[in-house]
Amino acid sequence: MRTQTKEIQENLTPKDAHRILVDGNKRFVANVKAQRNLKEQVLETSVGQYPFAVILSCIDSRVPAELVFDQGIGDIFSVRIAGNIINQDILASMEYACKVAGSKIVVAMGHTKCGAVTAACNNVALGNITSLLNKIKPAVDFIVNQKITLNDEGIEAVAVKNVALSIERIRKESPVLAEMEKNGEIEIVSALYSVETGEVEFFDF
Repeated sequence: MRTQTKEIQENLTPKDAHRILVDGNKRFVANVKAQRNLKEQVLETSVGQYPFAVILSCIDSRVPAELVFDQGIGDIFSVRIAGNIINQDILASMEYACKVAGSKIVVAMGHTKCGAVTAACNNVALGNITSLLNKIKPAVDFIVNQKITLNDEGIEAVAVKNVALSIERIRKESPVLAEMEKNGEIEIVSALYSVETGEVEFFDF
């Protein structure tokens, strides 16, 4: 598998980038990894990086984006924060990845059995964790207003709504990314990773 180069990146469309991630996840689920020389990739990327995607995911140890999508060194920007929430610094990182560094797709990816989402559903309050969980509360409130019980299934519904709201915030709070999407320069999508199966489901929000 070749290391991402400027030429490869420039010739990729957002649809190509999406397909690469889907195919990579299929390999991951099938436990068939693409052949890469990681040491060689370290050397090749030492002079520059040209990632094709930026992926926002949770800090959960079971959800390493590079592995989940079977990508190598220099392939993706990985933004990780508990509950895969959106804030100004996250948006700035995404803007850098796309507008400055040339990435073609933005993925906001949640996951099943998310501790942060569960904590938000259970109204946990603890130090700085409280302010982070407050950013998940709009998704909790939406599901509760739908008269859905916050049992295991209800909590998973919150996780899905959380990534949907993240996509809304990206488009609303980042004119840079919104314009790039409108112009067809990038794709902005949400997804959910299953910690049980290893599969990533993409949503069209």
